[in-house]
Amino acid sequence: MEELTLKGLEANLTILYLMVASVLVFIMHPGFALVESGMTRAKNSANIIMKNVMTLAFGLVVYYAVGFGIMYGELFAGLFGTNGFALLNLTGHDPVAGSLSIDFLYQGMFAATTATIVSGAAAERMKFGSYMWVIAIMTSLVYPVVGAWKWGGGWLNELGFLDFAGSTIVHLTGGVAAFVVAAFLGARIGKFAKDGTVRVIPGHSIPLSALGVLLLFFGWFGFNGGSVLAMNGTLIADVLVNTALAGAIGGCAAAWYTRMRYGKFDVGMSLNGILAGLVGVTAGADVLSQGGSLAIGALAGVVVCLAVPLVDRMKVDDPVGAVSVHGICGALGTLWVGIAHTTDGVLYGGGAGLLGVQALGVAVVTAYVGVAAALMCLVLKATLGLRVSEEEEYEGLDIHEHGMYGYPELALGPAAYPGGPRTEPSGPAMAPAPKPALQSS
Repeated sequence: MEELTLKGLEANLTILYLMVASVLVFIMHPGFALVESGMTRAKNSANIIMKNVMTLAFGLVVYYAVGFGIMYGELFAGLFGTNGFALLNLTGHDPVAGSLSIDFLYQGMFAATTATIVSGAAAERMKFGSYMWVIAIMTSLVYPVVGAWKWGGGWLNELGFLDFAGSTIVHLTGGVAAFVVAAFLGARIGKFAKDGTVRVIPGHSIPLSALGVLLLFFGWFGFNGGSVLAMNGTLIADVLVNTALAGAIGGCAAAWYTRMRYGKFDVGMSLNGILAGLVGVTAGADVLSQGGSLAIGALAGVVVCLAVPLVDRMKVDDPVGAVSVHGICGALGTLWVGIAHTTDGVLYGGGAGLLGVQALGVAVVTAYVGVAAALMCLVLKATLGLRVSEEEEYEGLDIHEHGMYGYPELALGPAAYPGGPRTEPSGPAMAPAPKPALQSS
């Protein structure tokens, strides 16, 4: 009886721990929304927020109905699950702490995170209705299949592929899909000159982006720390420290690289450096030393500074650097596990076996997601269409897609506030607002 009580207590503590981790990952979604909004123009801010809200809301429902079963149901040939849809009749999966509910909730936050990576790369020119289909496909047929290969016990897991919290399963998946969608959409108007010169289209709020990155950093402690999936305090602590060190050094590396390369400390690139370091350590936060975590964080912080202009040179317009942060640094972090794993890595005398498996995982996930995303874009382009009209892009997606402005005073001036000041910012007097007609009693 005492043994059952202790087991029950441990299960309840694990559920509580995963509840906190789920909340932390949830907080990453406001972080993504603010990063994307700040790095794009004010005329599209409401559209950015709406996409991120619906990625979480609609994505969670789709993952509940379809995705979780494909990821964790009874496997077909090690490729995808075949039952457990809507969490019913699930076999072949032992839920964490015996609770299917908390298991789904935590994994559902991850599914929405994968889909929202696409939002940033598609910003400022994609039809909202088509993006809703992107959410549905990413959370039902793309991310869950890749997840089944590793976390669902599929064929990559059988080969010994390691991805602790998702440098490949989440971030590379989202980054590859983002690249494909951005390529199909084409660049924003004015991004590239006729001679191919890259033009910077500045975002409207660095403070919003910085707040978003700090929220993401905060949430990453649940993203990585929660992925231990057990009340192992020592391992959780090690994972949290490795996560913190990698994110911190990633921002430092990007800041100093841009200072040496361009003569200034670039704020936006430094913010992406933090995210790059976090993405890089996510695959191996449980098996890297603190030195190994610092190394991958610093490397990712520099690589993202090189990758962003590389994507531009490929004539793919990624307004927030999602492809570079999540795609390229996700692959980098996954490969780093094969190099710096503290027992099986190349640097620790483990040979090249693990590195080879890691490289295979990166290659097959890139290929599958790339093909799936391309098919998705082809179908959407032929049916609903992918891109808004030129007029809608010029005037902003806020008013055309949602019938409102994110910042009405920027578009309407004092007319946005009929009872407020009667002057323009530059000073000219405005005509007084007409007095309301009196109604007879």
